[in-house]
Amino acid sequence: MNELEQRWRDLGEYIREQRRIGHLSLRKLSEMAGISNPYLSQIERGLRKPSADILQQIARALEISSETLYVRAGILDERDVEHDLVGEIRRDPRLTEEQKKTLIHIYGSFVANAADRAGAADPPGGRALAPAVEASGASAASVAGDHVQDAPPERAAAGIPNETPREL
Repeated sequence: MNELEQRWRDLGEYIREQRRIGHLSLRKLSEMAGISNPYLSQIERGLRKPSADILQQIARALEISSETLYVRAGILDERDVEHDLVGEIRRDPRLTEEQKKTLIHIYGSFVANAADRAGAADPPGGRALAPAVEASGASAASVAGDHVQDAPPERAAAGIPNETPREL
């Protein structure tokens, strides 16, 4: 089996896995995606090479990113550069400075909380995030999760800080 055939087979297995995770039958997904049941079955078995449009329909029905399927199909190259969410927030002209600070602060809290749960020494974006969070006006302790631990149990479990955001 050559590399291209293996790629299509892997794509089909991934689609099948996502369908099962979503508790969808083959028939239900084919209806939701607007494609025939036999065609979807052939895609899942790696026997057919779906177009970008068909992949988009399948992704929409599975509620996953079309880009994920495009990369798996070889239509797009996988991104080598980590997405800079903090940079995107800072560059968004539709947000006020206060909204930007709040979003960066919340994102930093979630990243730090996830790193604490995973026991990771340096979470993805961790080094780049620290200066961004400091620039947002948040203290290192608050972003590290100290304020989350003081929150009511249902908020702390969800990683929600013990503070009510101001209306922006």
